[in-house]
Amino acid sequence: MRNNKGQFIKGFSASPKTQFKKGNHWRSHKPYWDKDWLIHEYINLQKSAKEIAENMGCKENNILYFLKKHEIPTRQMVDIRAIKYWGVSGEDNPMCGKTGEQNPNWLGGVTPERQAFYLSQEWKSACSSVWARDKATCQRCDIKASSELTFHIHHIVSFSSKELRGDINNLVLLCESCHHFVHSNKNIEKDFIRKEVIKGGDR
Repeated sequence: MRNNKGQFIKGFSASPKTQFKKGNHWRSHKPYWDKDWLIHEYINLQKSAKEIAENMGCKENNILYFLKKHEIPTRQMVDIRAIKYWGVSGEDNPMCGKTGEQNPNWLGGVTPERQAFYLSQEWKSACSSVWARDKATCQRCDIKASSELTFHIHHIVSFSSKELRGDINNLVLLCESCHHFVHSNKNIEKDFIRKEVIKGGDR
């Protein structure tokens, strides 16, 4: 109901059955909104804000916001280093001294060649095709692209494979959180990662 100036009349509702009720929220409830849940994950289980965000499919800043809101003290760098597993150091580490192509995690490096490729028309066309094929949706968690999320084009067979760099059958759309997971040690099953050449568009 509006007055003669076209303004809504305070206290009057034209749709009482569908209007928001006090205490309700237009978004579904998220576990990290709750202080006790966040304390358990961040303090008791000693998960990082980034790990919690990846598990919840949200941005790390979302978790940091609620940590601050609930006045949960965040860890200082000295605390983070104290609980982080650093692995074997020095010559006892089997990767000691292995750099570049000698390292199995090497993906080609940040080189002029890589930079030039990512600026090429071939790469731009491939990205457009992947976004259209994957319907602007993360192929791991099925979340739709939005202005609040960052998405990446992921190489299933690594960038170091020159013949597959711009092959859309070797590319897949992932949200930032899922892309971080794919390249992390948590990806035990090596989802979206292959060493061999992909044939026939099989992902």
